[in-house]
Amino acid sequence: MSVLVCRRLRMEIDLAERVLDEPELPDGYRWQAWSPELLDRHAAAKFRGFSEEPDARVFQSLREARECRQLMEYIVTSMHFLPRTTWLLVAPDRSDCGTIQGLETIGEWGAIQNVGVVSEHRGRGLGRALVRKALIGFQSSSIRRVSLEVTTVNARAIGLYESLGFVRTKTLFRDVS
Repeated sequence: MSVLVCRRLRMEIDLAERVLDEPELPDGYRWQAWSPELLDRHAAAKFRGFSEEPDARVFQSLREARECRQLMEYIVTSMHFLPRTTWLLVAPDRSDCGTIQGLETIGEWGAIQNVGVVSEHRGRGLGRALVRKALIGFQSSSIRRVSLEVTTVNARAIGLYESLGFVRTKTLFRDVS
């Protein structure tokens, strides 16, 4: 039996001295703060945001709508879930077009989970806005350092994270078989 391996980057940002301004959204887009009744909407936005991405080929939990719902349920029922870092983006046509979640990991550390923007809404700064909004939530929860993982073939996401101040700290190899 062969084992497939995916190369990912761990990236981190230090929030201790950083001043974060509230991100602006393009006209007609709006934020929806986390509440439990939004679980299915987050899961659907996650599925739509990742369905054509390399991560959906790598991670079973992003490949099917049912799996995305299970992943969302796992995240939001974790004792480390941070509601202040979890946002849904709603488009002018009232469709859900982006999602992000966050967890407190150890002490003053947090982790961003699954930044997803639906393909037809990309190129408008929504991914940047989602990450910035989550970082503000981490800061307000007294989290000083935040990490995330990104698949190395996702150059666009890596560029976004670096432009926001994230630095590459480790290369990871994940089994995907």
